Amino acid sequence: MRSRIVLGCVVMVMTSMAGLAQTSSTSAASIEGIWRCQMEDLPAVTLTVTDEGGSLTGAVLFYLHRREPGQPVTATPGVPEPLFNPRFDGKTLTFQVSHRRAHPPGSLNDGPVNFALKLDGADRAEFVNENEHDLNAPVYVLVKSAY
Repeated sequence: MRSRIVLGCVVMVMTSMAGLAQTSSTSAASIEGIWRCQMEDLPAVTLTVTDEGGSLTGAVLFYLHRREPGQPVTATPGVPEPLFNPRFDGKTLTFQVSHRRAHPPGSLNDGPVNFALKLDGADRAEFVNENEHDLNAPVYVLVKSAY
């Protein structure tokens, strides 16, 4: 009889833990994927977010748009940067990105830049550089796409 009670308790604990894990995965699922922004019909930002064993991780890739006189606008990808300290509260993903390689040599001693991806629908979000406190700072719209 005692072993049945212990077994029953173990099953209840495992069921509870599985439910917690599912809740965590379900909330992260809304932010997981590849998020893209285009400007002038060219790529501007690509953000990849994954859930690796219960921890959010990812990378962001910014594109440099060049405007040469008499030439069409071009987009050149930079270096993908990993996300640091990603946190998702169910509505907003916040994270940091290194700025050291952004504009060398002047940026080699720069600290990380803070970003927020604020969900604005199932597959749409506003992407904000939180270090830019100017009211005219750009807000980019990113659209989630399939892997």
